[in-house]
Amino acid sequence: MNCSIASAASLTSHISYLKSQYDITVAQDGTGNYKTVQEAINAVPDFRKVTTTIFIKNGVYKEKLNLSASKQFVKMIGESAEKTILTFDDWAQRKNAFGEEKGTSGSASFYIYGSQFSAENITFQNTAGPVGQAVALFVAGDKAKFINCRMLGFQDTLYTYGYASRQYYYKCYIEGTVDFIFGSSTAVFDECEIFCKSAGYITASSSPDTSKYGYVFLNSKILGDVPANSYYLGRPWRPYAKAVFINCDLGKIIKAEGWDNWGKESNEKTAFYAEYNSTGSGANPKARVAWSHQLNEITVREYTLDKIFNGWNPKEMAADAQIKK
Repeated sequence: MNCSIASAASLTSHISYLKSQYDITVAQDGTGNYKTVQEAINAVPDFRKVTTTIFIKNGVYKEKLNLSASKQFVKMIGESAEKTILTFDDWAQRKNAFGEEKGTSGSASFYIYGSQFSAENITFQNTAGPVGQAVALFVAGDKAKFINCRMLGFQDTLYTYGYASRQYYYKCYIEGTVDFIFGSSTAVFDECEIFCKSAGYITASSSPDTSKYGYVFLNSKILGDVPANSYYLGRPWRPYAKAVFINCDLGKIIKAEGWDNWGKESNEKTAFYAEYNSTGSGANPKARVAWSHQLNEITVREYTLDKIFNGWNPKEMAADAQIKK
């Protein structure tokens, strides 16, 4: 067979494979269905009851993105986590068209309101720098799942906004400075790498009193490039904050006391902060604040994915075929 004909046949076969594997392809060079991610999101039918898969080719996509509540069962797959970058550069004090500050919630690079959203191999970034609150990823939808993704920023990098929504992060890299994982959702960080920059607090949970679980870190590594004794594991943004670290490797950056009450002694009576089997030089159970907890072999059994997520299994790679009514 002629080489050129063989090459053309191979290319046609590859394109056919991509079309069969993904519903929509985004590519800045025009080789996909759309050049921007927001165009792809807009193309997803409202209230579709099956998964719509969007493949995003490598590139830096500087867009302020919004996936509305009507866009359900959307799955985004990047070509590679390091080179598929969704980014913007808003921050809380930046002025909008009316001369008003955008605020923390208005600073996000990507808003996710639709339920059953999932992402793989994507970087979510805010490039505003160390200028105060600047959210890279704002997640409100229930049953959100992130696999092998990166969340990059400084203060308030990841906003788990959804009121008691369920969110699962697996083998993700999350970096920041102050309160860089914050919000009211129930979120599990499984085998993740949490990287601390400057000094501050890793979590600022605002989980409601009606939620048994807030943040749960499983088998994760907490490290950074800052001096020893620079970081708290968390502080309560709201009175009933919850954060638990289970089988985590804590670097020397973690303060011996572990937790902060945000200047309110009353928070010590309502917040629930705990650890189980922490390792590393930042593990120091005897020096932790008296109002925190150390789980035992019995109480740690309450922290299975099934119990935390009330029956939702985020490890199922395919989304449910139909919305349960």
